[in-house]
Amino acid sequence: MFGLNRAKKTAAVIAATAAAAATALLSAPTAVAAPQPIVGGTTTTTTTYPFMMQITDASQNQFCGGTLVSATKVVTAAHCMVGETTSSVRVVGGRTYLNGTNGTVARVSKIWINPSYTDATNGDDVAVLTLSTSMPYTTASYVSSSQTGVYAAGTTARIIGWGTTSENGSSSNQLRTATVPTVSDTSCRSSYGSDYVATDMVCAGYTSGGVDTCQGDSGGPLLIGGVLAGITSWGEGCAEAGYPGVYTRLTTFSSLVTTQVNS
Repeated sequence: MFGLNRAKKTAAVIAATAAAAATALLSAPTAVAAPQPIVGGTTTTTTTYPFMMQITDASQNQFCGGTLVSATKVVTAAHCMVGETTSSVRVVGGRTYLNGTNGTVARVSKIWINPSYTDATNGDDVAVLTLSTSMPYTTASYVSSSQTGVYAAGTTARIIGWGTTSENGSSSNQLRTATVPTVSDTSCRSSYGSDYVATDMVCAGYTSGGVDTCQGDSGGPLLIGGVLAGITSWGEGCAEAGYPGVYTRLTTFSSLVTTQVNS
């Protein structure tokens, strides 16, 4: 088992939640020369990605990301929600900057964690939050169970988040984004061995590293063709050569998510 340095909480809330934080965020190799945070990305806004949600504690300290797929439903990672309760979590939409006060803050009325989930490296890393109030933002479409071809190796995928801009570094105050290529199952398995579960996971990143999701990005989207196709899950370090980020393969769990979205 690897170091899984994607820790679920951002630095601001790690101390208070270390016991619950168990699993990882995400990591990955990256492109040749890295720009800046996510790791090797550029700044963006929630106007550009209106479905991008902050998942925060009750004091609005962000620790994970999520994707709004209906007015009251947010898809995120199971490992983000372990140890949380509906009273301990908030979802914030329309807020580009972590230190902002704008946007919409919603309480959570239900947390669904995939009942098969045990640990990010075992797969099944998906959760759905039901919001107490509707979000007034454009939602994201997500893949159906039949769209397995979207993960073809080399396909360009987009990652988004407020996570650290370097391994064990500081979080980005402004939302960031980057693009990474999807990686073949064979290549990902050569990096992660038996911890890579091809049915449940997909890797994305550059062989040389440099661009990746990192601590605080967990639960956020992996978009392919503008559609939610993966969830930031785990990885060895962040943007390390030879270790792409590992994302939940959403086609495998699409029917489960749809059941929750329609509930």
